[in-house]
Amino acid sequence: MKALIVDDERLARVELKRLLTPFKEISLVGEAVNAEDALNKITELSPDIIFLDIQMPGKNGFEMLEELDSVPTVIFTTAYDEYALKAFEFNALDYLLKPIEQKRFEEAIKKILEKFKREAIITSSGKQILTENDQVFVKDGERCWFVKLASVKLFESEGNYVRLYFDDHKPLILRTLNYLDERLDSKSFFRANRKHIINLKWIESIEPWLNGGLLVKLRGGNKIEVSRRQAIKFKDRLSL
Repeated sequence: MKALIVDDERLARVELKRLLTPFKEISLVGEAVNAEDALNKITELSPDIIFLDIQMPGKNGFEMLEELDSVPTVIFTTAYDEYALKAFEFNALDYLLKPIEQKRFEEAIKKILEKFKREAIITSSGKQILTENDQVFVKDGERCWFVKLASVKLFESEGNYVRLYFDDHKPLILRTLNYLDERLDSKSFFRANRKHIINLKWIESIEPWLNGGLLVKLRGGNKIEVSRRQAIKFKDRLSL
């Protein structure tokens, strides 16, 4: 597993490197000193895990994550406890307060290892890519559906859950958007931003949007912003 440390304080980065040293399963591939530096290194290095400070010069940690379309596993490392609730809105795996205690750090690493072990089991089970012609079983509370994926126009992340939009239904399932992004056929489904995957067949119109992004309107009225980074991929995929 590849890890990236994002912190503007040199001593904090040194301490995190020291804490990581015993864990040979995790390879430190880089350090970033601010949000812009982190965005570039995430694109370049594709880390599986980021140890992320919140308060940094320029953009803070939350603002940085909002610019990512696919977010690695996040462990927040901060001196402030008041951001804990917001941190878990970003699906953070853990929230460590500085100065970080050895035992508390070991607990966070245990969570990481367990998470990646579960994902490895899923991957090794050989689950196939799901196309628009496949049907899936969806259960939300006492209600169940057997849904053809062609009828699902939108997948929306809500923490560790994803909301599906089809017909007049909006059930919530216990999956992450990253998991679905790996399983859904990229010919039919597109990761628009950090929170949404859209069904390309349901697009009604497209228009330029803020900061080089796009605004996509789906049949039925949903409007989804395609981030600047994803807009480049979107144009490449749909152009002649």
